[in-house]
Amino acid sequence: MNMQVPNVIAPTPPRSIADTGLSVVMMRDILLKTMFRMNLETVSEISRQIALPIPVAQELIDMVRSQKLLEATGTLHANSGGEMGYQLADAGKARALDALSQSEYYGAMPVPLEIYREQVRKQSIRNIQITRQRLTSAMGHLILPDELLDHLGPAVGAGRSILMYGPPGNGKSSISNGIRDAIGDKIYIPRAVEYAGQVITVYDPIVHSAAQASEDDPTALRRSSNRFDNRYVLCDRPTVITGGELSLDMLDLTYNPTARTYTASLQMKATGGVFIIDDLGRQAEPPQKIVNRWIVPLEENRDILALQSGEKFEVPFDTLVIFSTNFHPNEIFDKAALRRIFFKIKIDGPNQEMFLKIFAMVAKKKKMPLDEKALIHLLKVKYPTINNVYANYQPVFLIDQMIAICHFEGIPYQMSPELIERAWANMFVRDEKIVH
Repeated sequence: MNMQVPNVIAPTPPRSIADTGLSVVMMRDILLKTMFRMNLETVSEISRQIALPIPVAQELIDMVRSQKLLEATGTLHANSGGEMGYQLADAGKARALDALSQSEYYGAMPVPLEIYREQVRKQSIRNIQITRQRLTSAMGHLILPDELLDHLGPAVGAGRSILMYGPPGNGKSSISNGIRDAIGDKIYIPRAVEYAGQVITVYDPIVHSAAQASEDDPTALRRSSNRFDNRYVLCDRPTVITGGELSLDMLDLTYNPTARTYTASLQMKATGGVFIIDDLGRQAEPPQKIVNRWIVPLEENRDILALQSGEKFEVPFDTLVIFSTNFHPNEIFDKAALRRIFFKIKIDGPNQEMFLKIFAMVAKKKKMPLDEKALIHLLKVKYPTINNVYANYQPVFLIDQMIAICHFEGIPYQMSPELIERAWANMFVRDEKIVH
């Protein structure tokens, strides 16, 4: 194994109601809302949906039953394993409706913010050490100069902010994705977090992939076979990728006024993983304003979020932030903002030798035979017209164009000066006035 990843410590399943860290009133209301909305009857079903071990779910049911909000319906049929059935009493239905009017949230019990903060510390992105070999293999589809890896490796290993800049078409986005692939281990993402009685949903199947849950087996002898606290989901370290569509309000909690529930901000969903801001400078807000929003998180490893009431609170900020731009940093940032971005890495276009390596690699991959006359025409006739400025995207573009022409003409894949001319014509738009 080329990457030293400390074993992420799994969150321990709660053994009692008190272990959850939640108020009994919140737990009671979530139980009643979940049973009401999902029409649940058995302890094993309830345990699965509220994400608590069976013994703890049973303890909660017994407590709510003692308050005359639930009643037992007797033993159910064989399909349910002969489990006891439960249903809401009239008072329980009334309490469920009242609780739903305050918040539509039901399902998995949330993790208190303080407990979540401790889990973030145990699985910090800054605990990862990535070797040159690991980073190189994750970037295997790219031909990168050694000195670029010299800069990238320590930047990724530090788990701090990175600014990649340079002319377009040279693989900044591909490198960002390669960094994400190099990290490659798993962490525990809470389904929801609780703060001041408010529930904030965090787990998002769009962002958090390869999900695994830990569940009790109702037939198990020990009756608590959970491998970890099922209020969390075991996922790949998350990656959030945004581009020109990024707006500052995406970095705040989202409040749904109808359901009266909160959804975590984008960077809170990226906790423990990577947040890639591609095409910085193409957003509606100026880059300086976007970076200003990140100053406290980047410097102090904490973010400040606000509830609808205006109350502000801190959440952990444990994210490798990658800014990627086609502009020179001095054009879009002041010196104070640049100082706060830990690593600044220029991604340049290839020289002629590197360009030819990439061209040959792409041609081989796409089964396009190389042709000496075509290559000489490309390097001696075409590139001088653009001052011999090479870009990493160009080999793929030119070869794909020639493949498309071969398909159209009904000829085997081939390269020639004439096909280079036709492919080149589509790579740039001539600077000319259009007469209306």
